Amino acid sequence: MFVDTHVHLNADQYDEDLKEVIDRALERNVTKMIVIGFDRKTIERAIALAEQYEFIYAVVGWHPVDAIDCTEEDLRWIEELAAHDKVVGIGETGLDYHWDKSPKDIQQEVFRKQIRLAKKVKLPIIIHNREATEDVLRILKEEGAEEVGGVMHCFGGSVETARESIAMNFMISLGGPVTFKNAKKPKEVAEAISLDHLLIETDAPYLAPHPYRGKRNEPSYVPLVAEEIARLKGISIEEVAAATTKNAEQFFKLA
Repeated sequence: MFVDTHVHLNADQYDEDLKEVIDRALERNVTKMIVIGFDRKTIERAIALAEQYEFIYAVVGWHPVDAIDCTEEDLRWIEELAAHDKVVGIGETGLDYHWDKSPKDIQQEVFRKQIRLAKKVKLPIIIHNREATEDVLRILKEEGAEEVGGVMHCFGGSVETARESIAMNFMISLGGPVTFKNAKKPKEVAEAISLDHLLIETDAPYLAPHPYRGKRNEPSYVPLVAEEIARLKGISIEEVAAATTKNAEQFFKLA
């Protein structure tokens, strides 16, 4: 069995065939999926999916790229939704210095507010980090994020950064890029980090694993991520599936 710990089934890319996408995932033994909301529209869809399907859970938060659009009212709404019994985390939040829609200072302010919110509602934080590792780690430390911990989503950093994150009570989640031929860092992390600290994800519809790279991703592909981790570690895919499923169920307190 597999758990896709980060998927955007609430994305417009699935408007035409969502049921088929979910059915294909179940056929591949992807038995639980965590749908990530990151603005008003995607949060509403994530909650609706979690209410419709027993095996789908939701995470609610505000994406750093859109931090400039995040209001105090939005944050109050997210805090209210955190009480929902199918909401298992706050995010995805963090920092993204690749796109320049939201100035860095605004991103950092909204990130800090969501860390404080997560601590208040006692839920783990799902981290989006793009070209901002130093600031992400610094802010997590300054805000005492280890109190609730979280997930370094689609981790692409170094083994050292992974270990620093684990020391702060964060899980390392690997996605499609670990299967890419030239993905040196994710492969090194998959080899070096113990199974106890690993989760798997798709980030679908983005970042499809090999051999689907460049195409629309979907949760039925998460076994390909597990397969590559197993290959790199020299263990069976069953071991990776069992460990990452146990980690996800315990970490997110999935029913």
